[in-house]
Amino acid sequence: MTSSETFVIVGAGLAGAKAAETLRAEGFDGRIVLIGEEAEHPYERPALSKDYLRGESARDALHVHDEAGFYEQHNVELRTATAVTAIDVGSSEVELGGDERIGFEKLLLTTGAAPRRLPVPGAELEGVHLLRTVEDSDRLRAAFQPGARAVVIGAGWIGAEVAASARQKDVEVTMLAPEQVPLERVLGPEVGAVYRDVHESHGVQLALGTGVEAIEGDGGRVTGVRTSDGRLLEADLVVVGVGVSPRIELAEAAGLQVGDGIVVDDRLRTSAPNVFAAGDVARADHPLFGTSIRVEHWHNALEQGPAAARNMLGRDLPYDRIPYFFSDQYDVGMEYAGYAPEFDRVVFRGDPGTLEFMAFWMRDNRVLAGMNLNVWDVTDHVQALIRGGAPVDEAALRDPDVPLNDLAPAPIQESS
Repeated sequence: MTSSETFVIVGAGLAGAKAAETLRAEGFDGRIVLIGEEAEHPYERPALSKDYLRGESARDALHVHDEAGFYEQHNVELRTATAVTAIDVGSSEVELGGDERIGFEKLLLTTGAAPRRLPVPGAELEGVHLLRTVEDSDRLRAAFQPGARAVVIGAGWIGAEVAASARQKDVEVTMLAPEQVPLERVLGPEVGAVYRDVHESHGVQLALGTGVEAIEGDGGRVTGVRTSDGRLLEADLVVVGVGVSPRIELAEAAGLQVGDGIVVDDRLRTSAPNVFAAGDVARADHPLFGTSIRVEHWHNALEQGPAAARNMLGRDLPYDRIPYFFSDQYDVGMEYAGYAPEFDRVVFRGDPGTLEFMAFWMRDNRVLAGMNLNVWDVTDHVQALIRGGAPVDEAALRDPDVPLNDLAPAPIQESS
């Protein structure tokens, strides 16, 4: 494939880096420009709240591509520490700082998401941390001194993983959130209660069912968190993990359709035919679920960036992968697959009290999502149950002695 075309990728995270790699692997030999705001080469984020945060893995291990000189060897123009200030869809150009403009035949937006800040007094005090970048993780790691008092605001995945990492570094931790149990919004109260018990067993103090009135400080530095029910939680550091917002500003200013993300079809095309989006920022039509979804997890970036790259080359392939993510907290590892915004019950396979079980989110006797906790090599079977969409016998689903593949239809090969 000989081409004089220029493909520009805005956002040099996992999705953007894998898209650039895929363009070359698929034979595109035109110009590729990969632009990222951070000075670091493209890297993966899961370890920032886990082993990297605890100092158990090296910075280089975060990089998407291990090989020295990968981008030079594959003739990818990697522009780090560079901000795109505007997109001109009409003239097919991106504008960089300093009035530099780069024309494109195809554009991919992988601008990701930004952590939400708390709109309360004291949110800007020294010692209040957000976690999104490697620099954020570095600063937080330095604050994890044995005996330090940390308040983690938020009981979602970031909050729960940071709380676990902090306890493993002998930091005193209080987890504060409006939910009654950790991860309630994602997993529901029953499975969330398992994580509540795990954190309590490792010494995390839980301040749940309440919010934040203010973050208090002295001399510009944080000293505590005032809760909405009137308590003062003393703190040497505060971590805010209350979710992220998709970075849609460039797309919106360019006139692209947006709405809790950049709106794309099942080929990851935006409302402009030569502009695509992938990763945390993309709200994509999903052929299997019959609705548009936005997925913020590592696996989606890993797979969706390459899928967008293939469709930039005219492959015309729907993106229909089932959402998947994982989490490690203490010695508890889990994998989750599926999409269950509305379910009528949770079915357990095994005893949750043993911390080796599976859980299935159900509606009308059909499996919408499944989680395996300290049980391995079952994700393919879970995805087959979801993709098959057939009703299953609940008694058999609960029984660990009944093989999952006896409940599911034959796996169907997913589109790339």
